[in-house]
Amino acid sequence: MNDTRPIGLFDSGIGGTTVWQALHYLLPHENTLFLGDSMNAPYGQKTKQEIIALSKRNTAWLIEQGAKIIIVACNTATTNAIAELRNTFEVPIIGIEPAIKPAAMLTKTGKVGVLATQGTLLSKKYSEAQLLYPNVTFINQIGYKIVQIIEEGGLYSTELELLLKEYMQPMIEAKIDHLVLGCTHYPYLKPILNKLLPSNIKIIDSGEAVAKHTHRILEANNLLKTDKKMGETKFYTTKNVAVMQSFIHPFGTAELLEF
Repeated sequence: MNDTRPIGLFDSGIGGTTVWQALHYLLPHENTLFLGDSMNAPYGQKTKQEIIALSKRNTAWLIEQGAKIIIVACNTATTNAIAELRNTFEVPIIGIEPAIKPAAMLTKTGKVGVLATQGTLLSKKYSEAQLLYPNVTFINQIGYKIVQIIEEGGLYSTELELLLKEYMQPMIEAKIDHLVLGCTHYPYLKPILNKLLPSNIKIIDSGEAVAKHTHRILEANNLLKTDKKMGETKFYTTKNVAVMQSFIHPFGTAELLEF
């Protein structure tokens, strides 16, 4: 089969483009459709029911555009809404969660830092995941204001660097050797974090794992695009086209979507 329908991805903003990049690197021939709901960012400060409603709206729109599979490229939406999405829609739906498993398996100090949104860290799903590793101490930090600053174009601002320094200090003092980035916006912080953290601390995010899992699901369901033509991508944002464009250049052109 040669299924040319796009892979649909959505996030609360531009953060999910980090997942898109991992996906595009692994599956460059697949067509993709990305929706960043920056108008409602961050999802991490919304109620569970609000997150479910927004996630259903995003998924329905992507499927209306012909998406053959959905990637919930948002940790908060995954932990709060993915069960509802799978019960509502018939296409395969893939979620993203903080990559605490590889960090817990690889840690030598028994201390792992997790930087994530409030919606992820306070979710039942995340609490249960930590219990699987009783010998590991997780130093959890809610990334207050990080998503907002990134969404407003302040990735390289002094404000963000000072904020990260504040969040990282307790982790450094606790002697973590792995830092898990539990929000798809956060891989964009790696250059700053590499300046702030000792060189022995390894940073882990979920993008590559999600891309590999997507490949397996497409293959198992005969959904792969097999014609070897380079894939096309359409990017949509519900708020600031210029900010979205600054993150996706040179991969494509962002368009404004008004629901």
